[in-house]
Amino acid sequence: MEHSYEPSNSIEAALHDYKMGLGTFTQKMPDLAQHYNAFTEACFKEGSLSQKQKQLIALGISLYSQDEYCIIYHVKGCLDQGASEEEVLEAVGVTAAFGGGAAMSQAVTLVQEAMDELNQGQMKQ
Repeated sequence: MEHSYEPSNSIEAALHDYKMGLGTFTQKMPDLAQHYNAFTEACFKEGSLSQKQKQLIALGISLYSQDEYCIIYHVKGCLDQGASEEEVLEAVGVTAAFGGGAAMSQAVTLVQEAMDELNQGQMKQ
């Protein structure tokens, strides 16, 4: 008798879909998958930064890049590594500040420069 997995919510379903897709990719591209997995495992090993800190960093990057599967995966990683809700939300706040900061830095430099130069070009015409 075949056992089928029934996720209890959309988050579990997304994690299951990711794991199934990764399994299929691993079957089709075993050498590449093995190297990628080894690299990833090495990056997330305990070191000068704890595994919890690394998961919080990964969550921030996932949010900034708007990668839904990675967001879910790294929220789970944060929780699995003992991060509190407050720590996760602080990481979210830092990510939002950085994302907003990137927009602001472009606005006060590149956008302003472009407007100045484009307006000067119109004055010459």
